[in-house]
Amino acid sequence: MITYVFDTNTVSYFLRGEGSIRKNMKREISENGNSYSIPFVVFYEVKRWLFYKPTKLLKEYNQRFDTMYQSVEDKADMPINVWEKAIDMYISLQSKGQLIEDADILIASYCLVNDYTLITRNTRDFERINGLKFVNWY
Repeated sequence: MITYVFDTNTVSYFLRGEGSIRKNMKREISENGNSYSIPFVVFYEVKRWLFYKPTKLLKEYNQRFDTMYQSVEDKADMPINVWEKAIDMYISLQSKGQLIEDADILIASYCLVNDYTLITRNTRDFERINGLKFVNWY
């Protein structure tokens, strides 16, 4: 069984009704019995986006996200080993001059520590991280 982790961009495409995201989610989660997770850092980024410009459409997206988030089985906090992994990753990336955003480091650390597969469109940044499993459903 695979646990997929939704990156922030994946959630936003899902909320907008992106067909390939919904199709792959249905296949991989509903039909194949895999699960998905949304780490708290993604929850924060999505909610920040939804409340930054509260339009009617974003209110609808907020309701969709709340429904999506309620169905997540793994709402795990980020235990100390995820934070320690993030620190190691930050140091490694910084020493190579390949630093990425802190939120992406935390998302990648969460995936690595739990052996989860990240769903993202941001492959350019995440391919810098050794051992990270990710897919691009776009």
